Amino acid sequence: MKNGNNLVTLFVLGFCLQLCATEYNVISFGAKGDGISKDTKAVQEAINTCSKNGGGTVLIPAGKTVVIGTIYMKDFVTLHVENGAVLLGSPDIKDYTTDTHKNMYKNEPHMDRCLIFAKNAKSFALEGYGLIDGNGHPKNFTKRDGRPMLMRFMNCHDIHLKDLTIKNPAAWTSAWLYCDEIVVQGIRIHSRVNHNGDGLDFDGCTNVRVSNSSFDTSDDSICIQASLLDTPSKNIVVTNCTFKSKWAGMRIGLLSRGDIESVTVSNCTFNDIQDSGLKIQMNEGGEMKNMTFSNLVMNNVPRPVFMTFAQQKACVDAPEAMYPMKAMHGFVFKGMIVDNSKLDKNSAIFITGMPKHYITDIQLSNIKFTVSGGGSVEDANKKDIKEYTLETLNGWWPEFHLVGTLPAYGIYARHVDGLLLNDIQINVVGSDARPTIVFDDVLNAHTNSVYTNRKVISESDLIKR
Repeated sequence: MKNGNNLVTLFVLGFCLQLCATEYNVISFGAKGDGISKDTKAVQEAINTCSKNGGGTVLIPAGKTVVIGTIYMKDFVTLHVENGAVLLGSPDIKDYTTDTHKNMYKNEPHMDRCLIFAKNAKSFALEGYGLIDGNGHPKNFTKRDGRPMLMRFMNCHDIHLKDLTIKNPAAWTSAWLYCDEIVVQGIRIHSRVNHNGDGLDFDGCTNVRVSNSSFDTSDDSICIQASLLDTPSKNIVVTNCTFKSKWAGMRIGLLSRGDIESVTVSNCTFNDIQDSGLKIQMNEGGEMKNMTFSNLVMNNVPRPVFMTFAQQKACVDAPEAMYPMKAMHGFVFKGMIVDNSKLDKNSAIFITGMPKHYITDIQLSNIKFTVSGGGSVEDANKKDIKEYTLETLNGWWPEFHLVGTLPAYGIYARHVDGLLLNDIQINVVGSDARPTIVFDDVLNAHTNSVYTNRKVISESDLIKR
């Protein structure tokens, strides 16, 4: 029995040694964790050692606030921020290195730096029930001196971001450039302390799954983009998420030199979005296609769907000549409840291509949409609705303010070929002199079971221009 006990003791000891060998507590590498001392070197040494030894967990322990400047994630490393721990960005721009690539939007080099960076890394994760705080308050970071993003991952494979609370980035919360196999699950992003506080920006990424997460952002909560000609964004799923934003809930496009396709968004709620719920914009020469949006609830979202096919050069590497326009087609919006009864008159679904450049094949079905009303006779007769041409944009993004109040209170569609409206109920609370739906240069449109305040709208009732 004595020998048996010894064997058990040795087995337990060996197991503990093996466990300890794969966990690297940053305190053991010299981190103070006092919320004041700069612990960048200690955290980076723990990451480097973990990766060199074949992988494991780098631990930010509970009860500690670990202050860092730029750190670099490496292969097979899980950065685990324990419940009750804080990984805090340094308030000094000098602690952020300049070798972390760049922001891909033109005229925004002040966002080139970042706090957590990875390039050509594989199989790494950031997880835990703790907090990553970018410390991005305007007193620390300004456009003049630099506003670092919180995370940037470039050409990486197999990335997990799970269960963390992430807040206070000085710029975007995260930029994912040309990455593959991404899982984002159970995170909470709050980015309101500085400008342009995007949540998750996927640029040229494939096989992306975002689920069970919440967003409260000062800019777009989730972006799907493609800044390189031959690097598409595709196979992207977003489900079971909640959105609150000063700008858009989800923005697809704008950076669109490459193709964007195969996107599914389902089972999400959008509340108090100041610009648009789903903002879908192709304007840099790529092709956008095959997207479905289903089982969505929106409250106080001025434009539940805002789609533009336009011309604009948003990318920092854009050539001098304008891109040719390719195609934007294959969109399904199904099962949506939108309540904008507390907003003003500018709350319609707005879909617009360009003259001779149509958005094609769109389906809207099973939608219940409530608006406040308030449109005037002058609004109803409005004819000078600006096109999103290169000349009109003149350096602006294709935003709603360039057009202004629309001549319909429910749906305004322009330069569309192939539009199906099925089982749609649009209710207006107050009076509105505008028609419910206006089609302007819309080809091959079909309506079935479309109502306003329980009155059937037939195709003969539609305003067509």
